[in-house]
Amino acid sequence: MDADLVELSQTLGSACLQHRLLIATAESCTGGWAAQAITHTAGSSAWFERGFVTYANEAKVDMLGVRQETLAGFGAVSPETAAEMASGALKNSRALISLAITGIAGPTGGSPGKPVGTVCFAWCRAGAVAEAEVQVFSGDREAIRRQAVVHALRGLLLRIDAY
Repeated sequence: MDADLVELSQTLGSACLQHRLLIATAESCTGGWAAQAITHTAGSSAWFERGFVTYANEAKVDMLGVRQETLAGFGAVSPETAAEMASGALKNSRALISLAITGIAGPTGGSPGKPVGTVCFAWCRAGAVAEAEVQVFSGDREAIRRQAVVHALRGLLLRIDAY
């Protein structure tokens, strides 16, 4: 684990303890990397409740309650799907805040409208509507996935600090 992710893990842990929050993650293209980063810090069971790795569309539907209509209408890599993933992570856990990541890490799978490096994020607090956004990262598969994890964790930290 690199120094940036270690620092983010520790800072997130402190912020969650301060605000008495549990985190849930819902990940697709990052395959659990955000959950791994969060749980890198000893004692993380005090702030990390669970993680969902929902790589297949069926897993997004079964585990997180993403609607088939959302997947058919917008695709797995969309702010709409990310928002439903983040909301579903809260509904299916005891967490009070969640993050979701879904994207195209490559090297294949991109299209003109959604090139390789397109990643959709969402963050959701209990009782609130999920906030979603799209970023396009560059680099190889590993670089795109790492950038996505860092962005998701930084976004989560911003939302915890505003809690």
